[in-house]
Amino acid sequence: MFQSVTPESVGISSENVFKFIKTLDDYNFCTHSFIMAKGNKIFAEGYYAPFTKEFKHRMYSISKSFVSIAVGLAVEDGLLRLDDKMVKFFPEYMNNHTNELLNSMTIREMLTMETCKGKDTWWFESGTEDRSEVYFREAADRVSGTIWTYDSPASFALNVIVEKLTGKPFLEYLKERFLIEGGFSSDAYCLQCPGGYSFGDSGVMCTPRDLLVFARFVMDGGVINGVRYMKEEYLIQATKRQVSNGHDGAVAYNSYGYGYQIWKAPNDGFAFIGMGDQFAICDKEKDIIFIINSDNQGHSPATRAILYHLLYDLIINSASKPLKENDAAYDKLQKYIANLKLFSLKESVYSSCAEEINGSTYKLDDNRMGIEYIHFDLNGTEGVLTYKNAQGVKKLPFGFGYNVLSKFPQEGYSDLIATVPETGNMYDCAVSADWPEERKLRIKVQIIDKYFGNMSMEFGFKDDKVGIFMTKNAEAFLEEYHGYANGRKSEDYFSKM
Repeated sequence: MFQSVTPESVGISSENVFKFIKTLDDYNFCTHSFIMAKGNKIFAEGYYAPFTKEFKHRMYSISKSFVSIAVGLAVEDGLLRLDDKMVKFFPEYMNNHTNELLNSMTIREMLTMETCKGKDTWWFESGTEDRSEVYFREAADRVSGTIWTYDSPASFALNVIVEKLTGKPFLEYLKERFLIEGGFSSDAYCLQCPGGYSFGDSGVMCTPRDLLVFARFVMDGGVINGVRYMKEEYLIQATKRQVSNGHDGAVAYNSYGYGYQIWKAPNDGFAFIGMGDQFAICDKEKDIIFIINSDNQGHSPATRAILYHLLYDLIINSASKPLKENDAAYDKLQKYIANLKLFSLKESVYSSCAEEINGSTYKLDDNRMGIEYIHFDLNGTEGVLTYKNAQGVKKLPFGFGYNVLSKFPQEGYSDLIATVPETGNMYDCAVSADWPEERKLRIKVQIIDKYFGNMSMEFGFKDDKVGIFMTKNAEAFLEEYHGYANGRKSEDYFSKM
């Protein structure tokens, strides 16, 4: 379906593509992959090792846009109407919290996120065995159809409705109807929630090329290779500005309006957006689709503003008629892309402090992380942090100025079913380190698995004491690695353990 071409052949300079990618890297974006396409022609594509073209990447809230199209197909199949009331599909959960505000909310209002819920129970900590039930634990407090408020649980409910009506996971429904025909991976899948339904507001796992297939289908109005697989009307409405979502009138990447679980973008375009900077930005005017997967959690307000500015300035708005080929610039771009690696802390200078702490153990005072002691083994280019927490003794290897790939030693995080602990399960991670100051060691952990997250550890040394600060950016995990601790060197303590 897609062919690879030079940027110049579609009216974009290789210099601009290079500048775009290089600027993101210079700003220390934690990019995993990207694709730039005009029509069915891919003019730039890159993967940051260890990520590959085949990796099924978590799309987070881009999943909501997949659900929207599944809703549209269900409407087309006569299974529901957009003006149906939401409660019609959940009679089993009606309780004393049910009120008129909830009873009046429609499917259309859920699609546009003008729902009846301004706040809701954070389901990750609800202890539920059935996530569907959580939405009904508190009474509705807003008039639906009036004010846009981001409501992820409502998106999940839409997914549940589709799966109830079709009798199959919503992604399988989409695959059968058009995705496979477009070249979508047959083994792409969606994580689940307690209760058996798909994690439809966050759990789609597919490749960047798969996301391009989906975005192209929506951009082309439901047509693949000249064959119509979905009526165009719903797709027009889904990508149209249905509601305003910029409450204060400020200009931002996410304030161009909102459609049906789809964000509006500049030039009357639209975008699928997910946490950590998962993007499919579609510009209808220039027929350009930009795909990027990342984990910039904790920094997204800044990274998204930079990304949008660069993309429109250097790529979309600069696109013109085909340009003269520039072999030197294109070769430079291709060589740069071929050597892309996941972000790591860059400084590899070996501090003299390393000799002082190498082989040392620090017994920690009581702390919220429950870490009893830490121990360092450093060999110049790599190191290992050994520590003991509530689960026992852990070892975390890292590289100075580059990533060491391993399993993050915390066990029992969820796997295919979100929030459900999986005995022995550990996430893949990439870990690097540097010396930002003479007597300060910094370790950066990036979780690169079905779930993404990042965590930083800083160790400041003074005489025989250590101050430790850990901070994490991850949804509902890494809670054991967030806080401050004090410690004192105690060589005999480690030898007794």
